[in-house]
Amino acid sequence: MAYDIVNKTILVTGANRGIGKVLVESFLEHGVAKVYAAVRQLDSVAPLVEQYGDKVVPLQIDLSDSASIIAAAQTATDVEVVVNNAGWLKSSTSLYDGASAARKLEMDINVYGLITMAQAFAPVLKANGGGVFAQLNSVASMKSFANFSTYSASKAAAYSITQALRDLLSEQGTTVLSVHPGPIATDMADTAGLGEIAESPTLVAQGIIEALQAGQFHVFPDTMAKQIGGAYQSFAQNVVEVAMTEG
Repeated sequence: MAYDIVNKTILVTGANRGIGKVLVESFLEHGVAKVYAAVRQLDSVAPLVEQYGDKVVPLQIDLSDSASIIAAAQTATDVEVVVNNAGWLKSSTSLYDGASAARKLEMDINVYGLITMAQAFAPVLKANGGGVFAQLNSVASMKSFANFSTYSASKAAAYSITQALRDLLSEQGTTVLSVHPGPIATDMADTAGLGEIAESPTLVAQGIIEALQAGQFHVFPDTMAKQIGGAYQSFAQNVVEVAMTEG
């Protein structure tokens, strides 16, 4: 079912830079009424507030801190679309001495943070007519990369949770998106050594908007993502997106 973001109230985590900042800008350019810019440090979104005025509302969320997520949901009671963009990457192979510590941090933010976001904001979305819950999952959720394998594992887990949320939240009329960017021009891509092949963050915003208009679950916004998504399409349509019962 098509969903139009015009005049909607949207919350974006990790809104102060990279994909998150571009999402805020793109959504406002496409006519949303207000964006909650959810960040760890409120002053980090001052440039967005200066540019867009009261259409941008700073909101404190740290995905590693469940209390901050719960408090935010109690404040942003008018949210109709949640885009959980924030995440953490630590370049770490599975053989690295610090792999366990990297995995724990990435799981805490990328997986348990996602779960808490869904738990906290599902009732808000339901109260406001269902709306949308979108999760940034990366192509690393489908293809593990050796040089950041712990991040890949966390994103694979997040993708699994997102699939479950699609089924669970459909019961209250909430549309769920699973967004799978490839290398996007952000600090995270530079950290992963992918800066030279990274593409514009605007592709992610465009992909989300187009997927909502088309009623799609998966979003493959850039060149690498589309390549992986094309190969994955049959499995996605015939397994992931098909209603199945356990056992």
